[in-house]
Amino acid sequence: MQEALKNKRLIGTVVPVGALRGESSAGIGEFPDLVEFAKLCKKMNIGLIQLLPVNDTGFNSSPYSALSAFALNPIYLRIADIEKALPYKKSWEAVGAEFERETRYPYYKIATAKLELLRRIFYDNVDEIERDASIDVWTQKNDWVKTYAVFRRLKDENGGESWKKWKAFNSVCPKDIETLWNDRSLKREHLFWVWLQANLDSQFKAAADEIADMGIILKGDLPILMNMDSCDVWSRPEYFYTGFSAGAPPDMYSAEGQNWGFPIYNWTAQAKDGYSWWRFRIKMAEKYYKALRIDHILGFFRIWAIDRHYDSAAMGRFIPYAPIKRAELVKLGFDDSRIHWITLPHIPTHEVWDAVKKNGGSDEDARRVFSFALNRIGNEELWLFKKGIKGDRDIASLSVHPAGKAYLKKEFSDRIFLERDKETYSVIWDYSASRQYATLSGEEREKLEGFLEEKNRISEIKWETGAAKLLSALFEDSSLLVCAEDLGVQTKCVHSVLKQLGILSLKVVRWEREWDKAEQPFIPYKEYPELSVCTTSVHDSTTMREWWEREADQPLFAEFNGAPSLPKDYNTETARAFLRQAASAGSRLRIFPLIDLLHLASRWYAADPASERVNVPGTCNDFNWTWRMSASIAETGTDSEFINAVKELSGNT
Repeated sequence: MQEALKNKRLIGTVVPVGALRGESSAGIGEFPDLVEFAKLCKKMNIGLIQLLPVNDTGFNSSPYSALSAFALNPIYLRIADIEKALPYKKSWEAVGAEFERETRYPYYKIATAKLELLRRIFYDNVDEIERDASIDVWTQKNDWVKTYAVFRRLKDENGGESWKKWKAFNSVCPKDIETLWNDRSLKREHLFWVWLQANLDSQFKAAADEIADMGIILKGDLPILMNMDSCDVWSRPEYFYTGFSAGAPPDMYSAEGQNWGFPIYNWTAQAKDGYSWWRFRIKMAEKYYKALRIDHILGFFRIWAIDRHYDSAAMGRFIPYAPIKRAELVKLGFDDSRIHWITLPHIPTHEVWDAVKKNGGSDEDARRVFSFALNRIGNEELWLFKKGIKGDRDIASLSVHPAGKAYLKKEFSDRIFLERDKETYSVIWDYSASRQYATLSGEEREKLEGFLEEKNRISEIKWETGAAKLLSALFEDSSLLVCAEDLGVQTKCVHSVLKQLGILSLKVVRWEREWDKAEQPFIPYKEYPELSVCTTSVHDSTTMREWWEREADQPLFAEFNGAPSLPKDYNTETARAFLRQAASAGSRLRIFPLIDLLHLASRWYAADPASERVNVPGTCNDFNWTWRMSASIAETGTDSEFINAVKELSGNT
């Protein structure tokens, strides 16, 4: 870690690059806009700017769904600043004019329009670009770009389909990629992607250097996981377990948990070459940033893994985890029949009829559920799933009434243990709510809970030693100030490992509470540890304004902030009261989303607070990830109410 950052307390802001409205923006924020924004931050005494990930995500607006761990997103390239772009001035001005007035930027339309124009510029000048020695030099220094260029060309050739659906080259080795790269008939199309990345690197590096010269820290965001449809998973499959999908277990916000669809890592394979791929990711980040947010750092301890048979994350498990063996269950007192009972859903006949008939289905619809999905246990009024049904994806494909499907999906997880491998089990997340658990005697429950507690203890040791070793190996040579996004289901060892390694944890004010107490009081700001980042909201949450108006326990939170008379509707007084207190937190960094800061001035309130969100988890639409400043950076900088209110925060540290 750089000495200049070691003990420095800073006020910062977080903003997606695309959200910026620069003087020369073309419908979306671009890398050069960061310099203009940094000048505004300097004026407001903001010492740190945090970005969301900026990797190439193709036509997907989510910055956490990258096509490459190393390539930058062409949507952030300023065409006007490209050397050969001047003759195309009317074209790139037209792109900006078409989209500049949009409240939220239309990601797909802008990405399409920009790539079309960039292709035109490239091919109109391709002879000259081919002779440009600087492109060759840049390629030699950035060897990763060869794989990326080959992948992007193949993806275009296959109509944008995932590499898993390609008819050729959906399985490659390094020699295959080198052969394709050296194919002279494909040279120009590969060069197009290299040329784009060289220009992106030049613009982003220039902006980052200028921001550093201003004395402002630029902080990046490194997603832990990779998109299945990425050139990294395609070209280095040995680094991943593609039979699993990463996610999060059920919680108060999602009864089924979250299934992100990304493969999990094969850390054993990565360790064989000293985690070279990960180390290079960090080295690339150091080119632009002085600090780095590690998304879902809990995944370095253990990951919630869902077999590809399932869409619901409720059937997931932590990997690694101390295995549960059949012999251990026998030792606990469970004989073969009891093991059969606690590891398989046993469905009563009447429940199927009730589920279907009470939701608009007919007798025939109910009979189809039995016929297609279930096998009767002897003459009992109990049924088991047919062996061919491995998960909720199989259930979804059945030709049965929707009410029947819904019931079967719910019942599939109704068990205590699930057999993963021969005579090896994992515990179901919500096992205590199962019909099987309800039938256990008090003695059986006591033995079971003690057994699972011991498994958790063994797993905790594995998680602690594994994460400490892994994170140390990845960041031991890095100069970056590392910050963790450690939200989610915690393990006991997370905070001790982060503290040991000097990694800052994340404190989101609304969730920093003593949850085990009756009133669930908020934890005082002064008690936030120095090795932490304090923030008012995150990109996946409501803004502070929307939270206050729609979700907050207003009297409790207002009293906690020493302002019990605040109005129900959020206003500048409310924003000042909350942000001043948050700015006084014991955390080394206090980083607030730009939209939360803009609420310090009455001018920037949208009519509907929900329209100010960055992302709504669990939804996929044109709204997510496309929030944009309502006015230009220059116009925002003329708002003295806003400027002075933000400056006050740095005096309250």
